[in-house]
Amino acid sequence: MSEEYGNDFVTMVDENGEEFVLEVLDTIDYNGRTYTAFLPADMDENDPDYGMVLLQNVIDENGEEVFDTIDDEDELNAVYEQFMRVLFDDEDEAEP
Repeated sequence: MSEEYGNDFVTMVDENGEEFVLEVLDTIDYNGRTYTAFLPADMDENDPDYGMVLLQNVIDENGEEVFDTIDDEDELNAVYEQFMRVLFDDEDEAEP
């Protein structure tokens, strides 16, 4: 993601065919896999469903990169912890 050009957004389609927009926060490699963290771009921050969305980047049959859910709860928690370190340790280092 390039801060020079502003935020990156992607449009996703859920299992009901509804489109929604996500803002890309960051992408990390962890345990040999690639994961991306998003925030809902079209949802109010006070909405109880608002929060970070974590998806695994996978290559589909056509060689195209797509996103998939993380179904294993232990894997999801480990990836979440990695993103917390990446996203918020930088803030701690920036403070005098």
